Amino acid sequence: MTGRQFAHLLLLLLAVVFPAVAAVPRSLLLEELTWTELRDEIRAGRTTIIVPIGGTEQNGPHMVLGKHNVRVKVLSERIARALGNALVAPVLAYVPEGGTAPPTAHMRFPGTITMADDTFAQVLDAAARSFRLHGFRDIVFLGDHGGYQKTDKAVATRLNREWASSPVRVHAVDEYYRVTETEYPQALKRKGYRDDEIGLHAGLADTSLALAADPRLVRAERLQAGQVVANADGVRGDPSRASAELGQLGMDMIVTQTVEAIRRAVARR
Repeated sequence: MTGRQFAHLLLLLLAVVFPAVAAVPRSLLLEELTWTELRDEIRAGRTTIIVPIGGTEQNGPHMVLGKHNVRVKVLSERIARALGNALVAPVLAYVPEGGTAPPTAHMRFPGTITMADDTFAQVLDAAARSFRLHGFRDIVFLGDHGGYQKTDKAVATRLNREWASSPVRVHAVDEYYRVTETEYPQALKRKGYRDDEIGLHAGLADTSLALAADPRLVRAERLQAGQVVANADGVRGDPSRASAELGQLGMDMIVTQTVEAIRRAVARR
């Protein structure tokens, strides 16, 4: 028996003994599939699509502008894998971030990209209609940024009213973001970290999540005490004691609670 014949036989045996393994697509990321592969995945029952929503904004002098985009992609793929019947859409990287004339919020810092709330809502609406057309039954908005959570919900509510007679539903799952505002900071406080260092933006909590998602997002040399100046540098907190280990704690909490929330939402359809 040649090596190629042996490999073929092994694959056939795996397909019989472990059918679930054989059913896993080559990627859970929609942008890495061909259209025929996607068609076949939908026909096979992968009818949930996660729409990761990030944002391109300043994150202090120690963390890259694309933090939200990388983080939400990593987490969405983990969530899709845990669900077992989901795929992940391309990340929406342009979101409302403040005004331009005069510049407000994160727009005061170079590199931040913004759009109007109604434009953002139209993008979500168009994406959802595209996914519905091609056979997805559950469209899940996951937002890594706090500024547009209400818009996510408003678009989902409006589409669900419009599609009430169809089997398709849109879910704006706010548990994904809520964990970072509640349970995760509380867990950090139980470990002895202070509120003023945990922070609200680019502090210890935010930076730790980024380190867990991809350490390349963070300029480690700038995490030394005194290197980052809160407020003036666009930071609300103190990231100097951030670590990937602390971030993994938060990542696990986000995945677990989001998977549970999606399953509850789908069950209520």
